[in-house]
Amino acid sequence: VANEGGKHWTVNEVRALIRIWSDKNIQQQLEGTVRNKRIFEQVAARLQKFGIDRDWKQCRTKYKNLKHEYKSVKSAQDSGSTSKSMKFFNELDAILGHCTMEQASKSDNDESERPPEWTEAKSEKDSTG
Repeated sequence: VANEGGKHWTVNEVRALIRIWSDKNIQQQLEGTVRNKRIFEQVAARLQKFGIDRDWKQCRTKYKNLKHEYKSVKSAQDSGSTSKSMKFFNELDAILGHCTMEQASKSDNDESERPPEWTEAKSEKDSTG
């Protein structure tokens, strides 16, 4: 246990972390906040149920590292390079691949649901004849 991250994550530990991370509820919480200690405490507690002993800091660090690695592989792929790859790319792509698009379209739709104000203003003018 030399470095800050503690002992290396095993494949099973990373799989368990990704499985928890793929929970829609966890994803929504992570998308909505930067101060996420509380969320990673939940993640760590869930890992404990799988018999995996990691604290929230280790979970957050691993999450950040995986996300960073995913993004660099993804951008390499987008630019046509196939040389970069990573172990859990497909699992992470299932979680992260759609996030950016979903977030963007969500905020656009909020606007269009409101009734346009001009209809109210116009009807007032018509009634005062």
